[in-house]
Amino acid sequence: MSDDTSLLERQCLEKGMRMTEQRRVIARVLSESEDHPDVEELYRRSAKIDNRISIATIYRTVRLFEEAGILERHDFRDGRSRYETISEEHHDHLIDVNSGIVLEFHNEEIEELQRKIAEELGYKLVDHRMELYAVPLDKK
Repeated sequence: MSDDTSLLERQCLEKGMRMTEQRRVIARVLSESEDHPDVEELYRRSAKIDNRISIATIYRTVRLFEEAGILERHDFRDGRSRYETISEEHHDHLIDVNSGIVLEFHNEEIEELQRKIAEELGYKLVDHRMELYAVPLDKK
């Protein structure tokens, strides 16, 4: 495998997925994304690399990647599904409701509190997702 193979593309190949040139472009765009793009943004970025990619191809590919367990879909209450590659490191999200900016964070105190709450209710926490919706503090 070449050095320019994206992480997402390697994960697809490990799962035995057939990688067309267009899927490779989409995988690379997703791997290089530092934000949580929606389908339209993925289309814009991918079409800059290969103008033969259609929006339908983007929809099919993100659904395929999601079903394969290598891409995660988020609905941050803005009416658009956004995507990020599945990370081995857990993180939560804070969403700026004014700008739509999504900030990733990890806080061990919150993680411990969630485990404790589950235990107090008689459960072992196996997974969770936290999304905080916020507006910037007024800075006067």
